[in-house]
Amino acid sequence: MIDPAAKVRVGRSRVEVCRLGFGSAPLGGLLRATSDDDARAAVGTAWKAGLRYFDAAPQYGGGLAEQRLGRALGRVARDKFAISTKVGKIVHPKEGEPPQAVGFIGAPAHTIEYDYSYAGVQRSLLASLERLGLDRVDILFIHDVNRKYHGDRVHERLEEAIAGACRALAALRDQGVIGAFGPATKDVDIACAFVERVDVDCVMLPARLTLLDQSACDALVPLCAQRGTSILAAAPFDSGILATGAVAGATYDYAPATAEVLDRVRAIEDVCKSFDIPLPAAALQFPLRCPSVASVVAGMRSAREVETNMSLLRMEIPEEFWCELTRKQLVRDCRNRAGD
Repeated sequence: MIDPAAKVRVGRSRVEVCRLGFGSAPLGGLLRATSDDDARAAVGTAWKAGLRYFDAAPQYGGGLAEQRLGRALGRVARDKFAISTKVGKIVHPKEGEPPQAVGFIGAPAHTIEYDYSYAGVQRSLLASLERLGLDRVDILFIHDVNRKYHGDRVHERLEEAIAGACRALAALRDQGVIGAFGPATKDVDIACAFVERVDVDCVMLPARLTLLDQSACDALVPLCAQRGTSILAAAPFDSGILATGAVAGATYDYAPATAEVLDRVRAIEDVCKSFDIPLPAAALQFPLRCPSVASVVAGMRSAREVETNMSLLRMEIPEEFWCELTRKQLVRDCRNRAGD
């Protein structure tokens, strides 16, 4: 049985994260609005359940998630939890305009400026600390150096981040201001470039080590194992379909699931049914089969979602189940270590 509250050290740092990380994007209104009461209850329930790792980003609701997370943790002793946030995206409020109606629903109107420079890290961190109401964070991730946002300029952004943000973050780590840093990106080749070229402690990897996408297994997983770099596997439900199953309106990668994806999920669901295992339990536990994965980080917007995810992660899943998925070529075995 996996203990969601069990702590694992991040890379060679002194930072410890829980096996289940609390992702705060929903607190910023991701895809639908979240009330202050639900946000407070979600964090409170996570704390009572023993979870001690919380992830945020300025982008999540234009700072709203950081504000809500900071308020909810405001009375807790700072040395009792680990928190990560991100740099590379500077939030600019749009005063006097109505709340966001797309993306982060109900969040204050804002724009995002991309800045992966040395100075940009300082600007971003100071703003995040003010929103969080904290004097430090434990991990800083360089957010979304990827093709989705930067297209053909992604390698230009990579060089900017290595020359600027990484240098700033390494200095902050040396000074003890932060405990660890690394990239947060879906682009596996970009994540590999960071690990190969910079002394990063960890990689936050959304949606590339899931039941539907194991593209990290080819290069990133063995590279991280070789370098002693931890992976924090985010978005384990692939934006919804691995929580809901192949139902009408199911979403994959924040868009309606294609017929091909729906068919693949149905095939995985058939194996789940034969072993009497809920699909979301398999989805939540799968990334943790990789030895380099320290935490699976799932977005949670209510007390009920926290309680459900805790139960799913504790559920016993026999090895035969994973073997059957592998035998049917529905998933790959991502347990390889350096030298395998």
